[in-house]
Order: sequence, then structure tokens, then C-alpha cells
Amino acid sequence: MLKWFSISGIMTEVKRVRWPKQKELFKDTSTVVAVVTLFGVFFVLAQVLITFFVTAIGV
Repeated sequence: MLKWFSISGIMTEVKRVRWPKQKELFKDTSTVVAVVTLFGVFFVLAQVLITFFVTAIGV
């Protein structure tokens, strides 16, 4: 178990990792940024609508 936590064990694991190519990394990063932006817009709009309705009913 301790061998896995050694420097040689860590280097072995790093060599096994399939690192993404630049094009794939850009595509995945763009997807994450787009989804996070859409969720941000959704939650801002939801908050504005809820605030409007709560204010309209006088709470």
C-alpha cells in the first residue's frame, strides 16, 4: 500500500493517464463554460421572477 504513495508509484500513475489533446481540451472547456453560463442566467432570471411575484403579492 505504501508503494503506491511513493514517488515511483505516483510517476507510474501519471504515465498511465490519458491526457487530453489541445482540441479536445478546448471543446470540453467550452462546453463547461457554456453550461455554467446558462445555469447562471437561469438562476438570475429565476431570482428576478420570484422577487417580482413576491413583491407583487405584498410579502
